[in-house]
Amino acid sequence: MPDPAPDFPAATPRSRVRVPLRFHDGYSADADLVTFHGLADDREHVAVVLGDPAPGTPPLVRLHSECLTGDVFGSARCDCGPQLREAVERIAGRGGVLLYLRQEGRGIGLYNKLDAYALQDDGLDTYQANAALGLPEDARDYTAAAQMLRALGIGELDLLSNNPDKAEQLRTLGIDVRDRVPTGVFTTAHNVRYLRAKVLQTRHTLPLDSLTELTAG
Repeated sequence: MPDPAPDFPAATPRSRVRVPLRFHDGYSADADLVTFHGLADDREHVAVVLGDPAPGTPPLVRLHSECLTGDVFGSARCDCGPQLREAVERIAGRGGVLLYLRQEGRGIGLYNKLDAYALQDDGLDTYQANAALGLPEDARDYTAAAQMLRALGIGELDLLSNNPDKAEQLRTLGIDVRDRVPTGVFTTAHNVRYLRAKVLQTRHTLPLDSLTELTAG
C-alpha cells in the first residue's frame, strides 16, 4: 500500500450493513453499505461493497457523485443513472467498491445545478453555465474518497471512470490507480451536448465521433 499523502487524515469504518439492491430493469445484487467516522468534509458518503476480487486482482472501484435527478428520477439530461446501474453490475461481477459521494452537481449542490440547467436551456454548455453563476467547473475533492478506501484496506485499484481527474486526484492522495477502465456510453437526445462538453472541456475518455448532435423530443 502506498504511503499516506502529507497531512492525510485518517477515517475509520462506523457501521456495515447488508442491503439487497434491486433495479427497475430486474437486476439485483447484495451489497454491504459501509459508513465512516472522520471524513475530511463531514459529509455522509457511503461505500457500497460488492463481491470479492479474485486473489491477486485489485478491486474495481467507482467514485460516483450523487445525482438526484439522474440516479433517482431517471433524468435523461445526464448519464449518471445508467452509469450507476452499470457500475453496480460490473463491480459485483469482479469484486470491488462503489463510493457513493454526496457531491451533487460536480460539487456545487442541487439548487445550483438546477440553476445551471436553466442556463443550459439558453444555450450554454454545462461548464459555461457554472462559470456564468460564478461557480467552479468542477468543485469536487476526493480526499474523503481516499480516506474511505484506506479505511477499507484498499491501496491499489482499477478505477471505473471516464474522468482523468478522479485518477489524478487519487494518485496524489496516495492511492495506486493501476488502470482506468472506461464506462459505457449512454447517449440520449437530451444529454449529447453535455457529454461532448465533458470530452472537450475536461478530457473525458468518450468517443467524440459517436456523440453526434441529436434532436430532442
